[in-house]
Amino acid sequence: MLNLIWLSFFIIAFIVSLVQWLVFGNIGIFEQLLNSIISMSKVTVEIAIGLIGILSFWLGMMKIAEAGGVVNWIANAISPLFSRLMPEVPKNHQAFGSITMNLSANFLGLDNAATPLGLKAMKDLQEINPKKDTASNAQILFLVLNTSSVTLFPISVFVYRAQQGAAVATDVFLPILLATFASTIAGLISVAMFQRISIYKGVILAYLAGAFAVVAALVVYLLQLSAQQLSEQSSLMGNLLIILVLVCFLVIAHLKKINVYDTFITGAKEGFEVSIKLIPYLLAMLVGIGVFRASGALDMIVDSIRTLVAIIGGDTRFVDALPTAFMKPLSGSGSRAMMIETMNAHGADSFAGRLASIMQGSTETTFYVLAVYFGSVGIRYSRHAITCGLIADVAGISAGIAVCYWFFG
Repeated sequence: MLNLIWLSFFIIAFIVSLVQWLVFGNIGIFEQLLNSIISMSKVTVEIAIGLIGILSFWLGMMKIAEAGGVVNWIANAISPLFSRLMPEVPKNHQAFGSITMNLSANFLGLDNAATPLGLKAMKDLQEINPKKDTASNAQILFLVLNTSSVTLFPISVFVYRAQQGAAVATDVFLPILLATFASTIAGLISVAMFQRISIYKGVILAYLAGAFAVVAALVVYLLQLSAQQLSEQSSLMGNLLIILVLVCFLVIAHLKKINVYDTFITGAKEGFEVSIKLIPYLLAMLVGIGVFRASGALDMIVDSIRTLVAIIGGDTRFVDALPTAFMKPLSGSGSRAMMIETMNAHGADSFAGRLASIMQGSTETTFYVLAVYFGSVGIRYSRHAITCGLIADVAGISAGIAVCYWFFG
């Protein structure tokens, strides 16, 4: 899939460029393509350097959380819920621990760190899968929870916004939280419908009620704030929660007589390796998307949608962020590149720049996650995984547009 997408970028860009030259007389179009390749190659290195530090830091902190027992505590806290959502998985099975580690990484916005943890969880679930070439109910639910991107701290999005010159990089914190909540609930409900899981059981309802209560209280509070106050509170709450979590990780580990410094260094080394491995993928997608945009092909698609929205009397400001939404289900690096491109073109603090950031932080790469996770254990038949994953994507993107108008409209 990614092979065809990347190849299509260059082929379509070349065809559109020929039209630009032969039909519209744009003799500088091919120079623009070459300049885009050079520019995006430079941007790739700058982004990768910025990610090395932050990713290494967060993986170091995750290692401390694991050593301090925080991850095990989370596993015990959510085990009653997952034992009912995944009844075929034996109680206290190691898969629950792997799932918790993966969801914790997603929860903290460490999408790159979450991948190896997710592969471990999928492998554990495969051990109890009776049909090795067909996705089990538990594997599908786990995958959809990944594609719905249960994210509290989208650190990488904040980093990219800061790199692109956002005045307050974390002002999209609350919008992302609300959008990812909508995505997760939609994904969970869709899986429950396909698998005939009764979500009206006491324990499941208690967890859902608790989540809804927290979000409802948050929404009630936010409704009382002005647009400027919304932006300020989003930044404050995001920064405060992140610092609070970091301090808790450190204090808990220290109280358990763990050498937090050495543990951090061990995790940080892993972060450095992950960052370096990311460069080729980021380079490929950024260059491909840069060429696609420089040719005018992306503008043609976006302008067509903008025209249609304008004809029906709608607000067209959200259209400039749609490339990120289009790419998100297909490729994490691709949608990340689209988000960066949108912020480059329109500004990090523009409506489109903020909306692209929200879309990036509120959903996951459905097809990529499916291909990697299922492919790693030899699953050929995904059953209803793609359908449920796309339902979660649409819900997250739609909610993202709505909350962006609410906060920044």
